[in-house]
Amino acid sequence: MKIEKKTWPELFQKILDGKKTYELRLADWECSEGDILVLKEWNPDTKKYTRRILEKKITYVLKTKDLKYWSKEEIEKFGFQIISFR
Repeated sequence: MKIEKKTWPELFQKILDGKKTYELRLADWECSEGDILVLKEWNPDTKKYTRRILEKKITYVLKTKDLKYWSKEEIEKFGFQIISFR
């Protein structure tokens, strides 16, 4: 399945350069390993697409809602950080 999502220019460029190899998104839509994430660059100032598009194959999905690693208080105090590695 192909899933289209907006992404802002600075994040789009980091993905294009190969520096950003992850996405953090609200889990209000379904995706699975093997799906294609179509990232369309969106300029928030002009409120228009720039016409640059990237397609990335989803290799792993982790949903955090049901994780019990941390307490609600810890999450509210520290938040999350997303770490990318090779």
